[in-house]
Amino acid sequence: MKIIIAAGTGFLGKNLEKYFVEKGNEVYILTRNPKRKNEIHWDAKTVGEWKNLLENSDVLINLTGKSVDCRYTEKNKKEILASRIDSTKVLQEAIDLCFNKPKVWLNSSSATIYTHSETHLNTEDNGIIGDDFSMNICKSWEKEFFKSKTENVRKVALRTSIVLGNNGGAFPKLKMLTKSGLGGKQGRGNQNVSWIHIDDFCKAIQHIIDNENMSGVINVTAPNPLSNEEFMMKLRKEMKVPFGLNAPVWQLEIASIFMGTETELLLKSRNVYPQKLIKSGFEFTYSNIESAFNDLV
Repeated sequence: MKIIIAAGTGFLGKNLEKYFVEKGNEVYILTRNPKRKNEIHWDAKTVGEWKNLLENSDVLINLTGKSVDCRYTEKNKKEILASRIDSTKVLQEAIDLCFNKPKVWLNSSSATIYTHSETHLNTEDNGIIGDDFSMNICKSWEKEFFKSKTENVRKVALRTSIVLGNNGGAFPKLKMLTKSGLGGKQGRGNQNVSWIHIDDFCKAIQHIIDNENMSGVINVTAPNPLSNEEFMMKLRKEMKVPFGLNAPVWQLEIASIFMGTETELLLKSRNVYPQKLIKSGFEFTYSNIESAFNDLV
């Protein structure tokens, strides 16, 4: 297969590239700073030479978007939204210009689209979508993505949870905190953590590509979310760290200012279930957190 990954130089993109290359696929990366032969320059805003890559390609995966691991200043809010909308819009423009269009287009979204929920398990069918900055970003993103119906291009929005891996994302930071004795619960600890092992993330992307009847929004997450308190307890156990100091909300608020992030990333309860993946026959290698931690630690 010929696979194009937009903004593929980050944590998810690097792992997807490695996964697909090892399976014998031809993978190209759209990036602002190309350094390798398979990397092509794009600015994520305007159609350029990169458009030719889409011709006769099998898969387009768009991972573009400014990281939400920042302070939500007005400037950052505008950049978070614009980076997602602009890249989705320009990819649609480029696809419209193709004679032989990509067969499937997977566009990032986020499990953050669902409201804070400690009891309601959000599937694609019954998920409760709310109204705040983060949720509205996701809604606008998906609206832009699905706005145009493109003949013979299957579209999938990936509502991905926290992806656990050792070479990027949140997990190395969590391990460092735990190792230093700060791996207790955050806030009340009741908030649910929806997660997926990086290997299962890559496998799920392959599964969605291979199953032509899968389209629309898909929750990309393991089937067993758990509370933040339990998540941290099991991580301490796996790392053989006997204790972890709890962090009350007021401490997190202060720390988030110095760390240049937002407490929402830790305190929002993401309670999400991968109904479409399960129904389509996808089998997780790491369906529970113990097996994931055992592999990663």
